Amino acid sequence: MRTTFLPFALPDIDDAELAAIKEVLESGWVTTGHKTQQFEREFAAMVGAKHAIAVNSCTAAMHLALEAIGLQRGDEVITTPYTFAATTEVVRYFDARPVLVDVDARCLNIDPAQIEAAITPRTRAIIPVHIAGLPAELDAIHALARQHNLVVIEDAAHAFPASYKGQSIGSLSDFTCFSFYATKTITTGEGGMICTDNEAWAERCRIMALHGISRDAWKRYSAEGSWFYEIVAPGYKYNLTDIASAMGLAQLHKAERMWERRRAIAEQYNDAFQPLRELEIPHNRSDSQHAWHLYTLRLHLDRLSIDRAAFVEALREQQIGASVHFIPLHLHPYYRTTYG
Repeated sequence: MRTTFLPFALPDIDDAELAAIKEVLESGWVTTGHKTQQFEREFAAMVGAKHAIAVNSCTAAMHLALEAIGLQRGDEVITTPYTFAATTEVVRYFDARPVLVDVDARCLNIDPAQIEAAITPRTRAIIPVHIAGLPAELDAIHALARQHNLVVIEDAAHAFPASYKGQSIGSLSDFTCFSFYATKTITTGEGGMICTDNEAWAERCRIMALHGISRDAWKRYSAEGSWFYEIVAPGYKYNLTDIASAMGLAQLHKAERMWERRRAIAEQYNDAFQPLRELEIPHNRSDSQHAWHLYTLRLHLDRLSIDRAAFVEALREQQIGASVHFIPLHLHPYYRTTYG
């Protein structure tokens, strides 16, 4: 038995992050600036995207993506019920309607075979979620999107670094939105990134992320800037600071090593749990690189003498933290009441 508690999620932080943050603090420029631009450039290069826009959360990233495509009241966006609240709440920000399509029972990602039946004349976009870090079936989703002239916005909060059929998640869809929350595969404490190859959409996201002020507004406080600025739209306060971006760069530089470690642990778990009839190990596919953000172990309750809550508590008694991802959205009071 462990003598210390193993938390459900623990960030991998060392002297590199401390040194990067110290450098920013000593520079005298702590909000959005050159370090954030560097983080954007390096992240875009790593995932193969033309544009990357750093923001303060994946929620902000998805909100800005929907704003950039001009989502309107009464429009519909297809997504999965098996996700965190952010994926659908950003749709509700526009008074638009999230349409929930069931998941593939093996991998828990949205089932492409069920998407077409949910498409109506009001559908504007599809938001697939790469649950636990395993990419959704993007070929089938993209085919439907092309057929019906829909935008695909990947919720890749779990999926860095991941790839689908040899291509990095971040380079495949109209938008890809990443999370750098405290529990994610790389972290800035709080943070996110929007990736897109569409220059006009990228420019719109940049402007709307900082109060709708014209491009490079942050420079007005620097030697290379000007006091003059223009507000071109009613934007939001979604920018990422240089302090967070410095931490993000340090994390980015060791992302591959951290992924290799997670993969090795997942393989150890698979070897240990595969023989047990009471447990089912996570689904994986040979055509994709799993990010292994989560190791989702299923319980066959009919073969156990305890329920899930007792199982989690038994782990806790053994000093092992565990959690449930996720309670599906349609079971929550708001969605139950609003959409039946």
